[in-house]
Amino acid sequence: METIIISLGGSLIIPDQVDVEFLKSFKSLILSHVEQGKKFIIITGGGKICRKYQEAAKEISNPNHDDLDWIGIASLKLNAELLRVIFGEYAQEKVIFNLSLPFVFEKSIVIGAAFEPGQSTDWDAVLGAKNVGAKKIINLSNIDYVYDVDPRLNPDAKKIENISWSEYRKLIPTEWNPGLNSPFDPIASKMAEEEGIEVAIMNGKPLDNLAKYLNGEKFSGTIIK
Repeated sequence: METIIISLGGSLIIPDQVDVEFLKSFKSLILSHVEQGKKFIIITGGGKICRKYQEAAKEISNPNHDDLDWIGIASLKLNAELLRVIFGEYAQEKVIFNLSLPFVFEKSIVIGAAFEPGQSTDWDAVLGAKNVGAKKIINLSNIDYVYDVDPRLNPDAKKIENISWSEYRKLIPTEWNPGLNSPFDPIASKMAEEEGIEVAIMNGKPLDNLAKYLNGEKFSGTIIK
């Protein structure tokens, strides 16, 4: 039975308000593949609500990286509980916060979140993949591709459809910090390379792009391997 790891960016769950229509469509798509016998581990991101709380903390106080990470972890847990409830009877009854620990699939869908500072949801996705022996991760966010430079700063940025881990890691920072804006974070990237895990980076909207990938069809996005 194939197990698929999805890192679901908070920007898709709650861009400004909770995106109910997106979540309805996401649920329908995932359940259509559950009916085919597939299993899923879905790890949630924090989204704009995470950054709003972190920015408020920085305006009022002088939080360190761990402080900001704990705020982020709380927002991830909230989004994770939302996903668990949305998938209802198809999801494991409790969110798994530490995906590095052995667990048994009691249901077809496991919802995961973060458990300690110093990493992102990308790291948790790699931990989950390593734990269950999965070799592919889908990273869903609001970006279309990995680019050679930041497209928000350079209109001449070139999209990349296929790239090796060694080349990808040259494009991103070497260290993790809370709020880092990177298609796949540096700590998770290093571990994914070591474990031989392939990551597909794609925009979660329109959702039929994910559907194409799940069906083995050509999709718009970047493969890192």
